[in-house]
Amino acid sequence: MLQPSRTKFRKCQKGTNKKKVAIKGNKLNFGEFGLKAVAHARITARQIEASRIVISKYLKRGGRIWIRIYPDKPITKKPIEVRQGKGKGNVEYWATLVQPGKMLFEITGVSKDIALKALKLASYKLPVKTLLVIK
Repeated sequence: MLQPSRTKFRKCQKGTNKKKVAIKGNKLNFGEFGLKAVAHARITARQIEASRIVISKYLKRGGRIWIRIYPDKPITKKPIEVRQGKGKGNVEYWATLVQPGKMLFEITGVSKDIALKALKLASYKLPVKTLLVIK
């Protein structure tokens, strides 16, 4: 699964997913077909990996896939039935914050119908509404 090899700090604050649209990474740069987010979301490394596996299996190792998002935010959680206080919990998983308009995946080197079907299957694994984009 994707996660940074090292970070400056082990834990980070929750923050907010600003109610803005993506300015960077909102266009197709590498592939001919893409999957674009339409809403705000927090996508985990497991969800990204599940989507990647679905795409690569459907393409049968043909074509080229680009993952345009990277889970670099550590999400902490306290154990069940633990009283409040006593510091912040341990890192449970890694996630990335996605704004509307952010390109999530790109594909090239396969036919249009295969690429769109693969991206549609990948969108089922993600917790955000998506849009299929063609160059």
